[in-house]
Amino acid sequence: MTDNEERGPRPPDGAPVLLETPDRPDAVSGPADVAAAARARWAVTGVFFVNGLLLSTYITRIPSIKAAHQFGDAQFGMILTLLGVAALLTMQFVGGMVARFGSSRVIRTMLLCMPLTLAAVGLARTTLQLAVAVILLGIVHGATDVAMNGHAVVVERVGRRPIMNGCHAAWSISAVLASLVGVGLIKAGVAPSWHLAGVAVVMLAASLPLTATLLPASVDRSPVQASADARPRASWRTGWSRRVLMYGAMGATLMVCEAAVTSWSGIYLHEIRGAELAVASLAFTAYTAFQTLIRLFGDRLTERFGGAVLFRVSGLVGIAGIAVVVLVPSPYVAIAGFAILGAGTAVLLPLIFSAVGHAGGDGPGATTFVARATTFAYGGILLGPAMVGWFAAVFGLTWTFAGLLPLMAAIALNSRVMGQADAAAHREAAA
Repeated sequence: MTDNEERGPRPPDGAPVLLETPDRPDAVSGPADVAAAARARWAVTGVFFVNGLLLSTYITRIPSIKAAHQFGDAQFGMILTLLGVAALLTMQFVGGMVARFGSSRVIRTMLLCMPLTLAAVGLARTTLQLAVAVILLGIVHGATDVAMNGHAVVVERVGRRPIMNGCHAAWSISAVLASLVGVGLIKAGVAPSWHLAGVAVVMLAASLPLTATLLPASVDRSPVQASADARPRASWRTGWSRRVLMYGAMGATLMVCEAAVTSWSGIYLHEIRGAELAVASLAFTAYTAFQTLIRLFGDRLTERFGGAVLFRVSGLVGIAGIAVVVLVPSPYVAIAGFAILGAGTAVLLPLIFSAVGHAGGDGPGATTFVARATTFAYGGILLGPAMVGWFAAVFGLTWTFAGLLPLMAAIALNSRVMGQADAAAHREAAA
């Protein structure tokens, strides 16, 4: 069965996509025209921003939380791991949630719960309370992460234009904003409980208005069948196709490279290149700044050049950035290398999520496929820092960063997978 057969025919460019069907009584009346897709685009972009702001606020206060509870490194490390594990496990069931309720309803529910769990982390007074709060935050974040990426894919399909890079740019911008606000409040002596609770209140008030213009639940929920046995099911066992595994492996590899930068770039500049600590911290800043900047233009670049070409060129830019970091001894040139690497990796993950979502077709399949790929990506995030540390202990940090070159090359060489996604999109438009 071809991709086009799996997803079903689509109307030609310019034709409206009907959201209302006889078996979806809760659908909006009338077509999902370009204006509706545009409103949904900004809504889901705002969801990415809120999700990033809430999670990054938690991350900025991690040292303060550790100090307040007087945890040892090993004990606190276990608590921190709970968030990632909870998010990974939750992701396996989001496809089923979307099939039953629709991604927009899942997003609205999670955006109401996430600020509450953030506040609970700040208000926790015992180890058990903190562990439970972190687990709940991980559950809600995992569900939100998958649902918002899945909804972005649906908006792309209805609006017939890429938006994923803009969504991820909003996440990056919110992370920077949360970090700056966090630094200011920490210097002002504001306790984590007040900081987290304050952000929670503001984001809670913004959630409902923000999500009002998301596409209706009917666009990606399973239709109501006459027989419950005939209803398509999306469970944790579905969606593990060969294509999803390929996209997932690419996402995991990319996240290992990113984890190397986020966790070890400052250490590399300080210990290997002899940079002062203040200078060493600029490596991650440069990487994040250029990654965010390119993502702001990523959707336009995708429309102009296509996903395959952009993916391949971005991979080559990433390779050039790593080469500069490894080969040039100057710490300032190495910072420029990390900036180049950030520019190269900027569009790769959004393109992967977009491609894997469209491979899932209409309905909840898109979210299910995104959930599977996100599982791999999160695995790379969780294992990446430790893997880099293990290799650095054996081969040294310089050779470990050099080892990222073949990983980035493997990502660039697999741009043909993006070419298949472009071809499928063209077949859909011609159907």
